[in-house]
Amino acid sequence: MKIPVILANPRPGSFNHAIAGAARAALEEAGHTVMFHDLCAEGFDPLLPGEEIPRDAELPPSIRQHCREIAEAEGIVIVHPDWWGMPPAILKGWIDRVLRPGIAYRFAETDAGDGVPAGLLRARVALVFNTSNTRTVRERERCSATRSKSSGRPVSLVSAGSPR
Repeated sequence: MKIPVILANPRPGSFNHAIAGAARAALEEAGHTVMFHDLCAEGFDPLLPGEEIPRDAELPPSIRQHCREIAEAEGIVIVHPDWWGMPPAILKGWIDRVLRPGIAYRFAETDAGDGVPAGLLRARVALVFNTSNTRTVRERERCSATRSKSSGRPVSLVSAGSPR
């Protein structure tokens, strides 16, 4: 299987780096093709330029590569810390620039913007490793029974919160 591992933590040597490295090693040992991206180390630009918004926009080569990899992926692994209840901005920017119309989803031609998008990704599983210093009880309350809004299928969330 082709599986991108997306890491969004600016601190080399962080717990997130260890998780991403372990995921990469386990996937490769199992025979999967891994496309590893440390967004911060790569200098990924999270800013979505206005000219990239249209579905048929001309994209920079690095964004085209990310789009191609995510479109071909059969599984997805994302590793990030939880900052102020959200992932780091670099990951939000990656989502904005890569999980775009025509790659990750589409709307019906007759849709006026109020419909539900149809998913285009081949991946049928995504694993998100989310770390925080939040109490485990709070994390479980926040993350239990999470389901995909488009498919209704369960979404796997692995959270490493503080044991307090």
